[in-house]
Amino acid sequence: MADTTKDIWNDSDGEEQPPKKRGKLGRFVLFFLTLAVVLAVVLVAAYRDGTGFDVLRRYLNYGITNQEETDGGYHYDAAAKNRFAALGDTLVVLSDTSLRVLDGNGTELWSETVQMDAPALVTGGGRAVAYGVGGKVLYVLDEKGLVGKLEADEDEPYIAATLNAEGWLAVTAEKKNYKGCVSVYNASLEKVFDFNSSRRFVTDAYVTDDCKRLAAVTLGQEGGTFISNVVLYDLKETEPMADYSITDGLVMSIGQVDGKLVTVADSKLTFADPDGEIAGEYTYDREYLREFDCQGDGYAVLLLNRYQSGSVGRLVTVGTDGAEMASLDVNREILSVSAAGRYIAVLYTDSLVVYNPDLQAYATLEGTDAAKEALVRQNGSALLIGSESARLYLP
Repeated sequence: MADTTKDIWNDSDGEEQPPKKRGKLGRFVLFFLTLAVVLAVVLVAAYRDGTGFDVLRRYLNYGITNQEETDGGYHYDAAAKNRFAALGDTLVVLSDTSLRVLDGNGTELWSETVQMDAPALVTGGGRAVAYGVGGKVLYVLDEKGLVGKLEADEDEPYIAATLNAEGWLAVTAEKKNYKGCVSVYNASLEKVFDFNSSRRFVTDAYVTDDCKRLAAVTLGQEGGTFISNVVLYDLKETEPMADYSITDGLVMSIGQVDGKLVTVADSKLTFADPDGEIAGEYTYDREYLREFDCQGDGYAVLLLNRYQSGSVGRLVTVGTDGAEMASLDVNREILSVSAAGRYIAVLYTDSLVVYNPDLQAYATLEGTDAAKEALVRQNGSALLIGSESARLYLP
């Protein structure tokens, strides 16, 4: 057997040894060294603010661990009525004339010509629903393109639509001889429930995330003033099971946060259990609601202005008990606010700041003058939306 022990006394002097090939073992070692560096970054981040696994996910998806912008391949036509939604790595773009699904490489996965005077785009459960307020066609999309399409009767146009965490769809529409109606569709777009309202106008609705109940927002009058009321239905029953009122405010949006129904009104946030018991309220007092997002994990984020116009105000995060979690004074213009998971993207006129729910800055990007909107995603990355293209920012 050959002696492979290195002998410094008997080695030939001056003789060049043939270069050793790295081979599979070398590449294997290099891979684990790289992985060790990434894991070190993850551990530091996790120790700092609990976002380490998101760092790892971003690295596995994009091969980047430090702050960097990528050359996004999202390109679209400029339009004043453009609406945007992020579904995984795809971008949904809705205008008054077209609906498109784009991937990050610039490929158009699906598109259709539409006609919508007031386009609206809402996400939930990994899907998006696109429709025109007062229109007669509604589209449900996922990352690959069209899932299904609904069409209303001529005299029963759509008013609002929402998607829950499981992709169940609640559609609010006008109804002939009634003051409104709501239809519920499961993830296969099969209608499983509907009701017609004869006493109150119906403005919005949401299927609870366990897919067992429907919360419908109705509008009526008491004492000569308008009042919003949330009516709860068991999807297996025809009669309402409970209701609760939103006093001193008109509801603009309804959803669910951490098991609690949340309504956003012009004067307050209201959190309620699915059985109709109010769990907490957050009143804006004399401040004016400008922006909001309820897609965070266990919180809602609000932008409240001190005056009806101007840029002096506060960013606020609110927990499902109605208590203020954090507040940050702002005195410069904010273009958009977006929340997902544990991240909040706030786009200022010249920079993007990604905050955590405590409103501590997690990452900052300067020089965002061309962006008009930012969409944050569950892993902390953000899409910077411009007039004709979007690019990806990785904290």
